[in-house]
Amino acid sequence: MNFTEEQINRYARHILLPEVGGNGQAQLLKSKVLVVGAGGLGSPLILYLAAAGVGKIGVIDDDLVDLSNLQRQIVHHTGDISRPKVESAAESILAINPDVKVEKFMKRLNASNAMQIIAGYDLVADGSDNFSTRFLVNDACYFAKKPLVSAAILRFDAQLATYRPSSGINESDPGPCYRCVFREPPPPGQVPSCAEAGVLGAMCGMAGSFQATEVIKELLNVGESLDGSFLVFDGLSAEIRKIKVNRDPDCPLCGERPSIKDLSIHE
Repeated sequence: MNFTEEQINRYARHILLPEVGGNGQAQLLKSKVLVVGAGGLGSPLILYLAAAGVGKIGVIDDDLVDLSNLQRQIVHHTGDISRPKVESAAESILAINPDVKVEKFMKRLNASNAMQIIAGYDLVADGSDNFSTRFLVNDACYFAKKPLVSAAILRFDAQLATYRPSSGINESDPGPCYRCVFREPPPPGQVPSCAEAGVLGAMCGMAGSFQATEVIKELLNVGESLDGSFLVFDGLSAEIRKIKVNRDPDCPLCGERPSIKDLSIHE
């Protein structure tokens, strides 16, 4: 691909990296990433993917911007209150980088639309704030054979993992899926939400930035993938642990005798 002079200047610090270079930057410009959730995690993730020159970013979120969001959801601004999050996120993306094509989905991902939406992307990045969506995204990515970079945050803690058990990248030794780690959603009320327990805004920025790094690594196939590992961040102790996670042969989705055959379980 031939870069314009403006693109050479914009992406100069990437092009200087041996792991990226001109070919890698061209690959980013051709890449398509779906971001599920334009909230605390999705905000820094969206901004860094746009700045990196990911060619197409899909944003799915059915919520409106609220004043309480602005403590951590940095893709939105005070003037965006009461606007759809996908609209303000799209404006922020284009303000940073007009090279990026934005696809807006002002809706909730569900069993009836997930496969169709995900099909148009190379990779899915999940920053959703509820268990039902996280499990749906995992299952849909498994059936669609799309890599998934998933993050979650609460209070001063964050988690990050990459799942690609059926992506074709490592067919001889597939990694775990989200259900290998968390078999099913917890009972309602057992795990509080951020609205109930709180969350440090800066932790969202840290976790979302890590998530963007892992997305870019997957798109470029560089470095060591988090596939088969689980990162746990403790903001209060400033500790990051990397935990090895194996595929569960009894997993109901990707195990040897799967009981989940399609997304009808989510209907």
